[in-house]
Amino acid sequence: MEAFENYEVWFITGAQLLYGGDAVKAVDSHSGEIVKELNKSGNLPVKVVYKGTVNSSREVTETLKQANSNDRCIGVITWMHTFSPAKMWIHGLQEFRKPLMHLHTQFNREIPWDTMDMDFMNLNQSAHGDREFGHITARMRKPRKVVVGHWSDSKTQEKISVWMRVAAAWADAQDLLIIRLGDQMNNVAVTDGDKVEAEMRLGYHVDYCPIAELVAIQEKVTPSEISALMQEYENLYTFAPACLPGGAKRGQVEEAARIEIALRKLLTAKGAKAFTTNFDDLENIDQIPGLASQRLMAEGYGFGAEGDWKTAALYRTMWFMSRGLPKGCSFLEDYTLNFAAEKSSILQAHMLEVCPLIAVEEKPVMDVFALGIGGKNDPARLIFTSKTGEGVAATIVDMGNRFRMIVNKVDCIKPNPLPKLPVASALWIPRPNFETGAGAWILAGGTHHTSFSYDLTVEYLEDYAEIAGIELLVIDEHTTISEFKKEMRMNEIYYMLNKALQ
Repeated sequence: MEAFENYEVWFITGAQLLYGGDAVKAVDSHSGEIVKELNKSGNLPVKVVYKGTVNSSREVTETLKQANSNDRCIGVITWMHTFSPAKMWIHGLQEFRKPLMHLHTQFNREIPWDTMDMDFMNLNQSAHGDREFGHITARMRKPRKVVVGHWSDSKTQEKISVWMRVAAAWADAQDLLIIRLGDQMNNVAVTDGDKVEAEMRLGYHVDYCPIAELVAIQEKVTPSEISALMQEYENLYTFAPACLPGGAKRGQVEEAARIEIALRKLLTAKGAKAFTTNFDDLENIDQIPGLASQRLMAEGYGFGAEGDWKTAALYRTMWFMSRGLPKGCSFLEDYTLNFAAEKSSILQAHMLEVCPLIAVEEKPVMDVFALGIGGKNDPARLIFTSKTGEGVAATIVDMGNRFRMIVNKVDCIKPNPLPKLPVASALWIPRPNFETGAGAWILAGGTHHTSFSYDLTVEYLEDYAEIAGIELLVIDEHTTISEFKKEMRMNEIYYMLNKALQ
């Protein structure tokens, strides 16, 4: 929970003065009690701050303007305790630019059948006050999440928590600097895209960084720095015999440590939250920086291979959403297929760069092997297999007139041993099955790189796409190819018309 301690979500209650001062005082008291109990629940990752009731257009606009300009505020929760005429929300909502959640609840859980009178009815009007607010947000095409349920229920709080994590990740993405060590590799299309539109729509800022900058820092790394990092490695990982002191491969692990130290310094100096590498552009670097990429991902730096800046940014966002959650996330790549009837699956790996957060082993193995690509010296890497269980794989692609997020629910299964493939890997079956899942992904134009998480669900990514205003396609246990094609065709019409009307 401490991961989001610098953020807060504002809680604003809609009301009006029609029912008198006593009613307004009761609305204020009930709202304060709800916020207090939400914060005490321990189920929310971000502090809720009660900003009072709003009873007029002026109050709405002033409060939402303050939310816009407050750096700690990452979003606003609205609730209509009583009837709040929606026209008074128009000007404030026109200016509001942060994530919005509409909570449809009421203070009391049940109707007090024996004592309910007209005063109670006038005060507790969420049943139609929230519909009035819902109409104006729909009329204004305002992106928002609607959560329905009693505020004290853990299920309701869980949905609020999901939205909070997404709003925090959105705030983090608004100054997300991605540096590219080298450019796009080998004319690959799917991993590139419109960087200007990405900054306008998603907040990503992508900068080229010549490999010479990393080399210059690398040359100043001291033996004591390398020694300290090697000690950290030995505490965290199981070293292959040849990588232990005096072993034949020890020097290559030390070179990997040198690269990691330099790369971390470079990212820190630039204020970057994500980076990409390109094994065609590693002049004067001893080895492909696979170990550095693995470890930096575990710290929360976004990573994309071969210049894939969109996946680097998405990994950072998914890591940020899942801070404090236990199972882990990683950059992955669809590598090779295993046709085995209903158990047909896809091996996920990369040359080296898989994050140890998803490792099933407590201590991944540190070893050095030849790579057979890139033309550099043998690189160090962490070797492990992933946990088993349900997860989500996601990507963002540039469709020319819009960004499209594709999300696939997958089931990670235990792979057979790979004695001659010493890399980190995962093996998954895409839902609803291999044929439909893989086919739908290809039809949607999905990348061969993904950002993967065990902790997140489709709901997180749906909320994120809603805030960002980008297309979302979900492949899950309900997907059929025919319906998926229809959805894509309808989406194409929607975005074409939307662009024409702008």
